[in-house]
Amino acid sequence: MSKQYKKRASPPEYVSPKQFTIEGFGSPFSQHLDSKNRWIVLANLIPWDELCGVYYKHVGVSSTGRPPLNPRLVIGSLIIKHLCNLDDREVVLQISENMYMQFFVGFSSFTTQQPFDPSLFVEFRKRLGLDTVNALNDKIIELKTYFDSSEKPTKHDNSTETPDNIPPSEPDNNQSPQNKGRLITDATACPQDIAYPTDLDLLSDAREKAEELIDKLYQKNLHTHKPRTYRETAHKLYLNTAQKRNKTKKEIRKATGKQLRFLARNLKHIDNLLDAYETNIPLNRTDYKYMLVIRTLHHQQQQMFKNHTHSIEHRIVSIHQPHVRPIVRGKSKAKVEFGAKINVSLIDGISFLDELSWEAFNEGCNLIEYIEQYKKRFGFYPKELLADKIYCTRENRKALKQRNIKLIAKPLGRPSAVREHVSPGERNPIEGKFGQAKTGYGLNCIKPD
Repeated sequence: MSKQYKKRASPPEYVSPKQFTIEGFGSPFSQHLDSKNRWIVLANLIPWDELCGVYYKHVGVSSTGRPPLNPRLVIGSLIIKHLCNLDDREVVLQISENMYMQFFVGFSSFTTQQPFDPSLFVEFRKRLGLDTVNALNDKIIELKTYFDSSEKPTKHDNSTETPDNIPPSEPDNNQSPQNKGRLITDATACPQDIAYPTDLDLLSDAREKAEELIDKLYQKNLHTHKPRTYRETAHKLYLNTAQKRNKTKKEIRKATGKQLRFLARNLKHIDNLLDAYETNIPLNRTDYKYMLVIRTLHHQQQQMFKNHTHSIEHRIVSIHQPHVRPIVRGKSKAKVEFGAKINVSLIDGISFLDELSWEAFNEGCNLIEYIEQYKKRFGFYPKELLADKIYCTRENRKALKQRNIKLIAKPLGRPSAVREHVSPGERNPIEGKFGQAKTGYGLNCIKPD
């Protein structure tokens, strides 16, 4: 019996770099693009006209100044970024090198020039807020629902009456629409790409940033002498404790107190240096933001140090991303995660982002709001609801009963002899969506702008 070999492309023969030139490189540009390429197929599936209309409606177009970028280029670049899990610079390089990607974002011909500067991705994310993203998502779902319904074959009736002979039934305005569909909802945290925050590390980072601000503010012609910051001494004291494998609470508190005093000293120096300026302070917007953040951080750490606690309202866990908050999850792997908290609804395999907040929130208090969003999207309430225990409060059960929505969850009170509540596997689809988003699309480690 002959052994079967896998079909492989013929390997190219080695050619010396002295003989290999760019001019002699074979190019397929004289041929047509492959219609089966994944970017060509995806470009034909996406409703660009509708998405660009939503983009213009929510972002707006100014009648003065330089014309904005093509919305297909903006939306297409973001799709490439997240599908391929690339950073901002790599996306621009890939588009400038790949003719199929250039077709996907709307180019009419191949060019080696970069489509835009990578720093514009920050502006894209600012403009495409939660409302715009949800509007784009709703438009795609609306078109998908329309095409799915139009592809279904119509059933022919054997009766003698034709559809033209049947009088149309008058709709009853007093009658509410019938509940349809199944809604699965749950919440999760989206961890940011930050170092694990400790009080000692945060104070050391804030102290170093304050030293940078002092270096920028000091001017020989305005100030008599440069303030002493003792930065080397402060850094050595920080390392003496931070590099220890086993640290006692007493050692950590002592080191934290020292860093607090170093930071307070630097903040006073910053105030004195600023007093000498009347105008033209040599700080840009980023420096001014850091100055406000480290002042707030010092105040929070001072209060926690004084009260012997480790929690405070709106606690800063990163001076570079001050909007990030600790989210208590209670999981065995990580009891506390640092990032945004989202609530997602899963309907027929499609995920909808109901809420996104950097502050911790009780998703059970907003269940009725998520139900109303379902009705706003589809025109009727869901027939069934699958939710976690935190959603199943008495108030929510009463509100769901008023809307004729069946809650598939464990009932209140003593457990009955016959198990009628939800089986363990019925809520698995939304957990699978979370796993897909975190494993495949980077939701478990959100990169900063």
